[in-house]
Amino acid sequence: MYSFMGGGLFCAGVGNILLIVSTATDYWMQYRHSNNYMHQGLWRYCMPAKCFTHTDSIAYWDATRAFMILSLLACFLGIIIGIMAFIHYSSFDRFDKTFAAGILFFISCFFVFLAMAVYTGVTINYYGKRYGNWRFSWSYIIGWVSVVLTFFSGIFYMCAYRMHECPRSSNPQ
Repeated sequence: MYSFMGGGLFCAGVGNILLIVSTATDYWMQYRHSNNYMHQGLWRYCMPAKCFTHTDSIAYWDATRAFMILSLLACFLGIIIGIMAFIHYSSFDRFDKTFAAGILFFISCFFVFLAMAVYTGVTINYYGKRYGNWRFSWSYIIGWVSVVLTFFSGIFYMCAYRMHECPRSSNPQ
């Protein structure tokens, strides 16, 4: 049980760090415009010498930002509850922290998956038709890696929950 919880905490910790880096950096997409390479993230777009804040409130950027922030919060809460379960901190007797941490990691995975799907769909439809020389960049790739890590942290915590529940349910009272 503890090895599953440790693996879940490791995946969640790395996934949360990658979520922070992916959300905060400006390399979600790179493209060439007027013989210059430019890049943009969720908050800013950068030209060769200078970066500018996105001033337009475009729905897919707002949705992607919101889902990424919700994912960060869910993953952070899952880590806190997962640590409490790991050290057997018991403030609630009827509250299974292992199960709650697993559910929060799955919620985090769902939110980051939604963010990445919205950004991918709109970017491909918009930039794919207008620009020929563009590509997704490393911040975007880190976002997809965090989807996988938060998913596996949820899997690890659900396995730990099942291992913890099986001996309890097999003892008749």
